[in-house]
Amino acid sequence: MTTLDLELLRTLCAIASSDSFGAAAVELGRTQSAVTQQMQRLEELVGHPLFEKQGRGKRLTDHGQRLLTYARQLMAIHDEALRVLQQGDLQGHLRIGAPHDVADTVLPPLLSEVVRNWPMLQVSIQVGRSPFLTDALRRGEIDMAISNRAETEFEGLALRSSPTVWLCAADYLHDRGKAIPLVMVDGPSIFRKLGQEALEAAGIAYSLRYTSTSLIGIRAALRAGLGVTARGVEQLDASLRVLGPNEGMPPLPHLVYSLYVRRHVANNVTREVFEYLRTRMQPDTSSLKQL
Repeated sequence: MTTLDLELLRTLCAIASSDSFGAAAVELGRTQSAVTQQMQRLEELVGHPLFEKQGRGKRLTDHGQRLLTYARQLMAIHDEALRVLQQGDLQGHLRIGAPHDVADTVLPPLLSEVVRNWPMLQVSIQVGRSPFLTDALRRGEIDMAISNRAETEFEGLALRSSPTVWLCAADYLHDRGKAIPLVMVDGPSIFRKLGQEALEAAGIAYSLRYTSTSLIGIRAALRAGLGVTARGVEQLDASLRVLGPNEGMPPLPHLVYSLYVRRHVANNVTREVFEYLRTRMQPDTSSLKQL
């Protein structure tokens, strides 16, 4: 029975990630000719061409794409097994903070990676607002924090790029002739800042109609039809709708959610987990449909 060589599969993954044989060779510390020979050997093993010409370069064939899917899964299982056997006894306490907006979207995949690889770790989760979480990180009260702010004083790992939109109740009647009634967080908030700046730049009048210290309060006010807010698209559900350019609302920028740790952190648990996540977690920058 034919057996696939994991090193050949690792090279295939490197080529797909870097989009060229040459870049993959640099990443793997091999010559380009050696990488080419490896792919020729892999094609012999599977009995199908894996690459086809595309202009001056090459792209994966249908068989190549199918094999790449399996290769990535096999590499993940292999690397996980080796790491768990070598490092699975890592014990301690890891404290992670996440904002309410993405606690049930961005945080779960991260937690899955941590628990699968370090089953002996005790993990504590603190959900709160981004500025308060980064303050807690700065004081050493938590070890890692997810934030939608650009925090240059910390080491960061981008996790997701998310559109910011104008949200209101599904049955909200928008009157372009009146000042926009805003529903915003009480206190420091990147969404409040972005929303007010966008309206002021567009010359659109607004009034602060309702404030709350929590996202739950914001959503309650929106559902009650009290006004409009700027928030991540993750908050959209059947009870809400998006106000867009056709209704006179100015565009809002995407926000990047990143995982932060303190620079030069010495705690071996925090450092090991963060460095692993840095190599494994790819930022989700896939475009979401226009709403």
